[in-house]
Formats: sequence, C-alpha cells, structure tokens
Amino acid sequence: MSEPLDLAAFPPSFAWGTATSAYQIEGAVAEDGRAPSIWDTFSRVPGAIDNGDHGDTACDHYHRWPEDIALMKGLGTDSYRLSVAWPRVVPGGDGPVNEAGLDFYDRLVDGLLDAGITPSVTLYHWDLPQALQDRGGWTVRETAEHLAAYAGIVAERLGDRVTRWATLNEPLCSAWIGHLEGRMAPGLTDLTAAVRASYHLLLGHGLATAAVRAAAPGARVGLVTNHSTVAPASTRPEDVAAAARMDGHTNRWWLDPVFGRGFPADMRELYGVELPERQGDMEAVAAPLDWHGLNYYFPVTVADDPTGPVPYAREVRLPGVPRTGMDWQIDAGGLEAFLLRLTEDYGARRLYVTENGSAFPDTTGPDGEVHDPERTRYLEEHLAACARALRKGVPLAGYYAWSLLDNFEWAYGYDKRFGLVHVDYATQRRTVKTSGRRYAEIVAAHRALHAR
Repeated sequence: MSEPLDLAAFPPSFAWGTATSAYQIEGAVAEDGRAPSIWDTFSRVPGAIDNGDHGDTACDHYHRWPEDIALMKGLGTDSYRLSVAWPRVVPGGDGPVNEAGLDFYDRLVDGLLDAGITPSVTLYHWDLPQALQDRGGWTVRETAEHLAAYAGIVAERLGDRVTRWATLNEPLCSAWIGHLEGRMAPGLTDLTAAVRASYHLLLGHGLATAAVRAAAPGARVGLVTNHSTVAPASTRPEDVAAAARMDGHTNRWWLDPVFGRGFPADMRELYGVELPERQGDMEAVAAPLDWHGLNYYFPVTVADDPTGPVPYAREVRLPGVPRTGMDWQIDAGGLEAFLLRLTEDYGARRLYVTENGSAFPDTTGPDGEVHDPERTRYLEEHLAACARALRKGVPLAGYYAWSLLDNFEWAYGYDKRFGLVHVDYATQRRTVKTSGRRYAEIVAAHRALHAR
C-alpha cells in the first residue's frame, strides 16, 4: 500500500507538469520542410524496432496539438516539457533555417501560454538530422558546434516567451545505447565512437548553454540527465568494484564534468579511449547552470562480469521485487536517494524531476475507461519520495510525469505505454487513464492546500 502523500512538503510554487519528445509524438516527418533524423533512418533498419514500428505518424501531435493542450489543461498541470525537432528547424543540421518549422513551435508555445501552461523546452531529444550523421554525427566536434548554432536560432525565436531551456536530454542514451550497445540510433557498437560521442555531447551542452544565454538573456538553462542508484549484488569485493564501475558509467561520467570535476579518472582508464580535448572545453562544459533535470525510472543491482562488455557489470534480478512492463525494477527510494546525492554531493541549487513514469500493459474496461492501478501506484510512490526529499532540504522545484501520451517508445515501438493518456493509434483517440485522473487530483489538492 502506498504511503500517504505529504502534499504540504511541496512548496506553493512547485511546477506540476507532463513531458514528451518531438519524435515520439509529432509525426509529420516529411511535412513543411522537415528532413530525416537518425531515428527516421534507424527505424527502417530491419529488426531495429519492435514490430517494425516507426514515428511517421506517432500521436499526430503536429496536427492535434490543440487537443493535447486541452488534455494538459484538463489535468490541471501548469507546465509542459517538450522538445524541438532539430531536423524540423534546421533540416540540414547547419545552413538554412526552415521558417515553417519555427512557425510550428511558435504556435505551440503561444497555445500553451494561452492555456496558462508554462513551456519548458528541450533542444535535443535524440533526433539528430541525418545529414549531420552522414558527416560523423556526435563522433565529430563540428556536431557540437552545430548544436550551439541551432540552439541560438531557437532561443532567439522563442526566448521572448520561453524562459526554461534544457540543452540535451539523456546524453547517456545517445552515447552509450546509441553508439556502444547499438539499441538506439545511430545503432553503432563501437567503444571509441561512444566515448567520443559522450565528449562531444557534453561539449555541445556547454556551447549551447552559452548560445541560449546570448540569444535570450532572461533564459534559465539546465541539462537533463538520467540516472539510477547502483548497488552491489553481494559484499564480495568483485561485486562492490563492479557497482563502482557501473556508477561511473551511468552516473559520474555524466555529472562530474558538468559540476566542474572533469571526467572521472577511473573511467577514462577503464575505457582506454583518448578524449578529443581542447583548451577551454571543460570550462564550457562546466558553465554554472540555473537548474538540473533528473530523469529517474529504476535502480540497478549488479554483479561482476569480467567477460562482458564495458563496464564489466551485469544486472542481477532480485527475487520478489516488483518490476514494470519494461522489466525495470521498481524502487521509489532510489529517486529520493538520487535527489539527495545531487544536492549533497554535487551541490545542485535547483532541481526538477524532468521524467518519471512506468509502462504497463493497459486494458480498457467494459466502461470504456483505461484502468491502470500499477501506474497509479508507481506515481504515488514516487511523488511520496519527492516529498521526503523536499523535507530533507532538496531544492526540488517541479515534477514532470512521463508521459502525457502513450507514444513511440524508441526501439520498443508502440507496445510499451507510459502515458497518463491512452492513445488508440488507429483512430488517434485520446482517453485519460486512471493514473491521469489521480495526477489531476493530486495537483488540485496541492493547489487547494495553498489557497487556504
């Protein structure tokens, strides 16, 4: 049974939101001047995506965005985390700007503001223009520079209305899953390429931070990273060392440079790949941020795996521990623990939970409603963890549920549903699930508490 939710722990200004990303919901991949992204290409690789799915139509948000804003308003949320599609705005990755693409985001931002919903814009959520991938993608420095130029273009256009910006979403997935494990675009399995991509992604973050601030002086800029708490499967020294490696691979490699510590020496030695460093790079990467976004879904427990891939650690399934439809372990305590780590170890001054959610096989009941008690419980437990973290002094300013809508779940296609709102992909009919109604109740109760 979920613990009671301590709504009084959330400050009056707390942002209640939902999150999505462009490729997962927009569709319209060849409309109004948009060019292909690496995900358009990767989704056509035989066997890359479950069921041969792709994002050509997705949730058709490009045409149905007014309906989706109405859904947000119905939930009572006051913020929305969206991403801008780079190949829609600068189709070639660099060069000419596609005004029709910018016009779409103009309309979307204005529609959100008219509904009383604050937009929080992510500039890069994995949809690199294919034209840049053809020139080396994230393995080359020029891509980081092109990201900064694109960031400046978008910030100049929207910066009079948008104040909260994220440069990147989950660079770990772009580098490690896309370049090392091959399960995401661009589908490489090359450690050298992955390490170089990781470097250029963080460099791109630093350069884009400066570009956004130059184009929109009132901007509040942050970075969104995904993390898991890591525990050893036993007290054996080998497992303890494996957990330290996994923590370096999953957490420290992405946080240490951003918080001014440089890339961890133990991981540099483990990877054995020379970083393409130039003078001034690390200062750019470590530019002070206005906020940091944490995407948290699950913890991991690992054992030593000396013959496996880097970081030579394998996940161990704990008996009796609940798991989501993605086969991810459920432990809300990991969210509280990582919020505390960011605050106490890294000194983060303002935090958002920018993604948190769960996939389960949803069923529509005889009443036509979508009942999802497991997702509802997951939501309640993780919001309770946020409340505990706030009571312990974590500067948490908002929570974004992943996701507003069921959507294209990357390599898993459309089978995995994370939405607070169910999408019938054949008809594009939207139905608010039980979890969405519960989230709306929580948001309304928090507002009522502070209206007294």
